[in-house]
Amino acid sequence: MHESPAICWSYGRTLGNIAVYSQSILGNFPGNAGTDAVLPCDIVSAGKFRHGVNRWWCRTHQVYWGTKADIESYSRIGKMICANHDQKMNYVVDPFELDPSDHYQVGIWCSMPAALSSRKMEKRTPKIHVHVREKAGEHKTVDGDYDAISVRNNQNLELFGKSKISLINITPPAAFEFVQALELGRETDCVNCSTCGYPHLDLGDFGITPHKKHFCANCGYDSTWSKEKIISTPLKPLHDSFLKNAQFVEPNRSVNLDECQGCTYNIWASTPAIVWKADRPQEKGIHVHVHDGKSRIIDDTYSEVILGGQKLVRAELFQKMVEQTII
Repeated sequence: MHESPAICWSYGRTLGNIAVYSQSILGNFPGNAGTDAVLPCDIVSAGKFRHGVNRWWCRTHQVYWGTKADIESYSRIGKMICANHDQKMNYVVDPFELDPSDHYQVGIWCSMPAALSSRKMEKRTPKIHVHVREKAGEHKTVDGDYDAISVRNNQNLELFGKSKISLINITPPAAFEFVQALELGRETDCVNCSTCGYPHLDLGDFGITPHKKHFCANCGYDSTWSKEKIISTPLKPLHDSFLKNAQFVEPNRSVNLDECQGCTYNIWASTPAIVWKADRPQEKGIHVHVHDGKSRIIDDTYSEVILGGQKLVRAELFQKMVEQTII
């Protein structure tokens, strides 16, 4: 047994936790990363059901405790375990940690599968892509994909009101939902629970349709209302706090892939950054990799890309990336 920082998440949820008060999570982790972590229930009081019975909430597995089946289980084993207690979860032990305040330029994106490729494409889960530069014009000191990352919250930012949250965990589901919201113009904000003060994260169906009533994943209460219909995510204040340049520009570049005979290619729609700490605007276009069998000969973003005699449409490519993503 030893203590290490870890990030855990599950796909298919409609809400979840994204920030942690402690850097350590108690659980059984078979390796440094995987999809088979077993975590104990973390059950807290959540008021009462409508028929007056005490209601409890499992913060780990995101489900209420207190049904007849739960009570029968408790009488047999003498322990409160929720209905999802054996759910396997994704995890990263000792995740990559970053404080954007410590670096000159930082970019964080949701990495999705290519929209088009010369090779057979397989669907995959999202990852978190990170760029870091220490000085303008210099080579990136960080350039890679991660399963999940922790962003250190400088307390001077006060991102979540009075909540003393030291780390913001960027998980693939949260990143995926937020980038779609940015791309498609969905109304986002971050509402803190009126009961426990915890920042609220909408996922799944709740991450698609803005709404006023919000259900807290931390305490299980559903008494928080936003003034307007929104999709709530702690990534919104993180995004806004480091955004130096909110502009997007189309690059004045074009490429005809039909001229790259014998080469392989991958094509993505560029996506808005979750964190963009740079003075220059973000490029909005179509990103292309071309490999000649020995090295990558093209790695750039274009406003016009021709393939098979046709101009590719960025919005259509973005939708294909979403369809190729497992979440």
